[in-house]
Amino acid sequence: MKILIVDDEPKILEIVDAYLTASHYDVIQASNGLDALELALNETPDLVVLDLMLPDLSGLEVCRRLRKQSEVPIVMLTAKSAEDDILTGLTTGADDYLVKPFSPKELVVRIATVLRRTQPKTTAPLVFRDLVIHSETQQVFLDNSELNLTTTEFKLLDVLARRPSQIFTRDQLIEHVKGDSFDGFDRAIDSHIKNLRQKLGDNPRKPTYIVTVHGSGYRFGHCL
Repeated sequence: MKILIVDDEPKILEIVDAYLTASHYDVIQASNGLDALELALNETPDLVVLDLMLPDLSGLEVCRRLRKQSEVPIVMLTAKSAEDDILTGLTTGADDYLVKPFSPKELVVRIATVLRRTQPKTTAPLVFRDLVIHSETQQVFLDNSELNLTTTEFKLLDVLARRPSQIFTRDQLIEHVKGDSFDGFDRAIDSHIKNLRQKLGDNPRKPTYIVTVHGSGYRFGHCL
């Protein structure tokens, strides 16, 4: 899993990075709010560790802006221990908080706890009226008929359907299906999307399931 750490103190970034890497997380870093927003939206981390006090945008503002576009879990770091500051962070959209100075070991435990609580439960299928997606078995049914999808096609559909409000760039989709049989160029995703739409019976000019967002990428278009 990928964790984004946001803090303007290099020593904290170094220590937290070391502990998370030792716990087998992939780690990316940002030292200000603007870079944090860009990385959070382009790299699609599984969780963000976000300092409240940043040199440009505050952690609260970063959290507000993220919540308009993403449901990524957020653990807030703050040097402020006042109850009002903690409540503001939680009501803004943070999933948990830790007051500085903190134990890196406790942060790792908090992150694991938040991830367990917020990760989608894979036992239940995703159901979108006539479309049913079984993530554990990689089976997809449309109008009670099973679709014959490739592994890449299934992964594309699964990641889009799990975050229906999010727009994915081609590079982000490549990251999710990396290692499967395609040439690695971003436009190769277009070919897989085309094949997926055909199997879903999507009209490419007015698709129901896989919607093109011109200049940005793709999103899932069907309602629950």
